[in-house]
Amino acid sequence: MPRNVGMVDIKLVRSGNLEIAVRAAGNQDDPAIVLLHGWPQSSRAFLRVMQHLADEFYVLAPDLPGVGGSRIPAASGSKSLLAGHVRDVIQASGARPVVLVGHDVGGMIAFAYLRHFASELRGAAIVDTVIPGLEPAWSKVLSNPRIWHFAFHAIPNLPEVLVLGHQRAYFDFFFDAISRDRKAIPDEARDAYARDYERPDALRAGFDWYRAMSADAEENKKRIAVTTPVLNVRGDAEPGPMSDYLQGLSASGLAQVRGEFVEGSGHFSADEAPDALARILRRFARECIGAV
Repeated sequence: MPRNVGMVDIKLVRSGNLEIAVRAAGNQDDPAIVLLHGWPQSSRAFLRVMQHLADEFYVLAPDLPGVGGSRIPAASGSKSLLAGHVRDVIQASGARPVVLVGHDVGGMIAFAYLRHFASELRGAAIVDTVIPGLEPAWSKVLSNPRIWHFAFHAIPNLPEVLVLGHQRAYFDFFFDAISRDRKAIPDEARDAYARDYERPDALRAGFDWYRAMSADAEENKKRIAVTTPVLNVRGDAEPGPMSDYLQGLSASGLAQVRGEFVEGSGHFSADEAPDALARILRRFARECIGAV
């Protein structure tokens, strides 16, 4: 089958009553890397990363339910529920073997996938995020006044009322505050992310991810036993010691965990340093899948 390197197609995949828009690049016969975005982004965040990886991997990046082209929100923001929808996408796409990568909220979903379906993955990378309930990082995040938005987004209805119609300005605050270089996220990308959340249902879907985090934390406190290799990835300008995140992941029951930094990046690694992130993911996927 001829390769489609550099070209990214969009297809719709069914998951229960949802239609999920999935960006796809590469050859379906190749090992797969599945990329999950976070807030306030969409699968668009991974476009340049996908183009870097499509020469060797079948690369999939879904819009999470309710966001962008996936117009129907999930029943809740539960990360376990969302992991089930991601599983449907993977199975419907015929992707295998699979390395799952999640950024921000996508990383929380990747952890939930490990909790429930670890045997179906060759590896998982958790990028630029804290996992609800895993200490000591979780308590430090909740008590950090710079991360005030976790509590605000969890309030019912109010965030939608205040942000709807102003999402570009609201998102800009975060892009500017927690990126290493705000210029690394251009106006074109910021405009696109604002459009991806311009519908009330899209905003609700994003804020629901935060509303579910208390329940996610309780679920994640139950120890698991997972031997799937896991890579914790953080931008080198992200605050907080890597050791806090590795400690929590290991204590949760993940037997093979290590960390790596993305050079020249803050929180939004796929936008800020796509070349560096792609190199890390390529190397990790080769190790997990046994590619040469």
